[in-house]
Amino acid sequence: MCVRKTALIALVAVLLQGCAFNGQDTASQTQNASFYSMEDEAVISYEVPTSYPHILVDQLGYAPDSKKLAFMFGSMLPEEFLLIDANTGRQVYSAKVTDKGYYSEYGSNIGMADFTKYVTPGEYYIEADHLGRSYSFRIKNDLYGDIFLESCRTYYYNRCGITLTEDLAGENAHNACHTQKAVLRQDMTVQRDVSGGWHQDGTGSKDIITAAGTMGTVLMAYELFPAAFEDDTGIPESGNGIPDILDEARFEAEWFLKMQDENTGAVYSGITVTPNENNSSFIIYVEPADIESSRAFAFATAKFGYLFQNYDRDFATLCLQAADRAFKYSILNDTEQGIYSPYKLSSSCEIYRASGSKECLDYINEFFASDPDLSDMDDVTIMGLCTYLSTKMSVNGDYCRTAITAIMKEAEEISATLRSCALLVPETDDLGDNSQIFHDMMVMTIVDHIITNNEYDNIIENFMHYFLGRNKMSVSFIDNAGEYSYKQIHESLGIMKQFESDSRLIFMLAKVISRDGFIKEF
Repeated sequence: MCVRKTALIALVAVLLQGCAFNGQDTASQTQNASFYSMEDEAVISYEVPTSYPHILVDQLGYAPDSKKLAFMFGSMLPEEFLLIDANTGRQVYSAKVTDKGYYSEYGSNIGMADFTKYVTPGEYYIEADHLGRSYSFRIKNDLYGDIFLESCRTYYYNRCGITLTEDLAGENAHNACHTQKAVLRQDMTVQRDVSGGWHQDGTGSKDIITAAGTMGTVLMAYELFPAAFEDDTGIPESGNGIPDILDEARFEAEWFLKMQDENTGAVYSGITVTPNENNSSFIIYVEPADIESSRAFAFATAKFGYLFQNYDRDFATLCLQAADRAFKYSILNDTEQGIYSPYKLSSSCEIYRASGSKECLDYINEFFASDPDLSDMDDVTIMGLCTYLSTKMSVNGDYCRTAITAIMKEAEEISATLRSCALLVPETDDLGDNSQIFHDMMVMTIVDHIITNNEYDNIIENFMHYFLGRNKMSVSFIDNAGEYSYKQIHESLGIMKQFESDSRLIFMLAKVISRDGFIKEF
């Protein structure tokens, strides 16, 4: 089993030098078009195939200059493997199989085939005695460009409240949906326009906290790897001089603003779409405001507003003002003083970076002064700490050391754990639960961004190899990549079908495709 191990951090002093989705109106759906629907739940009951290759590869492929590994299962492992040209059937490379030993969680011996030295582009498969052959794969430059584009476009496919035309959305085209006024859950005499935003699941319901974490992840990907994001992905805003990912985030931010109470600054927690008894129509309920939703709103809108200032200062300012009002509402109405909230920290860091708010700085200082336990951080906390580390405002050097040491320590623990994993990733028995892998990926990507470590680069690519078929079921979780797809098990297992997971895939891919020189410093 893969068990976390603790490691000491030796580079902290050096690193601190820089520290200063789809619901629809049935009657309005475009004829012969279908929604690109994000599923309600990826953890399901399903039958898995009983026969699959005993040689596991990334079914998309490998970059020529990357580390190229395949894994083998079997009670009797071969001495060598062959790399075969898929078009000619000719052997182009061979090498010894490394026996990694017996792994009880797989009930099998596991071998490793290393063909890193072979760099010629083409289509191949691996063949070995006793085990047969693997699925085919490519060796190719610009390997991930198409799936990166599709993962970004997924949020466009899930836009709510507007018409998606066939020339841009293809089979995902649909007429405007969920455009009717919603009613407040606590007072159904009051109506609000809450149209817009991204579908989060198949019902059309939306949750602010979930949306905030997702938008924060996408925006952080842009912030760390801006060169990965272009203005020509084929959405309506393409060509306007603004990276399309920011245009997409603006569409979500416009929905966020509709969810804020004009009088108090409080943020409604979400909307619920409920069909009537005969399913011929539905009611949209606006769920009551709460403190954590207001904090999450403040985090996402402040982060967006800060990053959007160079493109539309007026709208960016509107978002920053809304974030400040939501944050102040959460402070004034906080009845649980002393209980840690990831969104309270992250929103404080974002608003402080954008405006220098003393109130936010006071909370940040209070947080660090409390000697917080940062041994098991969630993604939102990590994003908040990264914002604190990157702000141009005055920061406390000791607090910077605390933050970066915690992030670095977790990265070292992850790295140590993965070395003991049979397939170099922490697999689970539940194919639908990739949360641990995505969390580890975020930590490793951030730390690799700081120090650019070759081992960490390899770890990040190993996560991609896992999602593209180098896992014990030999299934690709990525759309349009690989011979054996998640669709043959269940639609909901696709990462691009999962609202939060798709943003994490974007984060990972932005790093992978930016590896060759597009890295900026904190």
